[in-house]
Amino acid sequence: MKLVLKTIIALALLIAGLATVTTWRVSRNEAVAEASFPPEGQLIDVDGVSVHAVVMGHGPDVVLIHGSSGNTRDMTFALAPILAEDFRVIVFDRPGLGYSDSFNPDGETLEEQAETLRRAVVKLGADKPIVAGQSYGGSVSLAWAVTQPEHISALVLIAPAAIPWETPLDGFNRIAATKPGNALVLPLINAFVPDWYVEQALDGVFSPQTAPEGYAEHFGPGLTMRPASMHANAMQRANLLDEVRALQPRYKDISVPTEVVHGTADTTVGLEWHAEPLIDQIPGAELIELPGIGHMPQIVAAPEVAAAVIRAAQRAGLR
Repeated sequence: MKLVLKTIIALALLIAGLATVTTWRVSRNEAVAEASFPPEGQLIDVDGVSVHAVVMGHGPDVVLIHGSSGNTRDMTFALAPILAEDFRVIVFDRPGLGYSDSFNPDGETLEEQAETLRRAVVKLGADKPIVAGQSYGGSVSLAWAVTQPEHISALVLIAPAAIPWETPLDGFNRIAATKPGNALVLPLINAFVPDWYVEQALDGVFSPQTAPEGYAEHFGPGLTMRPASMHANAMQRANLLDEVRALQPRYKDISVPTEVVHGTADTTVGLEWHAEPLIDQIPGAELIELPGIGHMPQIVAAPEVAAAVIRAAQRAGLR
């Protein structure tokens, strides 16, 4: 009996010690990430929700919306500076990511995100911007075009998740979307996953390319690794398929000029599954295929993506 009691006490002390170390390491890692990668722009109050926006350049308004696990820095690394030569570029952190607040405990929907970012745009003095989004940001952009048709002048979709798919949500996001996963698993990941693993995961996102030199130092993976950000992202991902299913029948109502940019080597959001059917569902949509490019054209093929934005602006009569 005494041995059992001693074992229980030892286990309790071990768990308490692990919890203490984990909490300390998470707090330290978050502080380091936020000090090293502070907000690039301004925080806009949208009915009590803080939205982080970076504004650069002059000209017609272009909104850039990042994908899953991203932040403004994903767009400001390459694409936004190119576009800022011809446009006023507004780059947002989506709700729950970067420095924008999460406001839905069940995960912000596509329509909620589109509406929140649209209200932030109005506060910046823009009413009908060109809206461009990558991957999950492409889904938000589609929701914007469908639900806010009077507040958009053109649409640019970069490797968009647009057509309902058959593969299940990956195991990590299934766990990360749950309350137990948020409370127990995500802090352990933040505290103990080594930097080399994170860098390897970044390269996987870019496949068959790799993350370009300087990208990780600009992007700030530590911001993505904060438990609250991972949880918000996972909840949004968990809801995405059902939301895309509900959104797809309304693509036919999109009436603004639409450009779809997609890499032929994208194995994350496949061109044949998503982009090719999509252009048949949006009246007048045009597809630009990027040979050999993977899932991150806004980084590795930024000039080609910028050219698609310029074409959209021309078609909308903005240039």
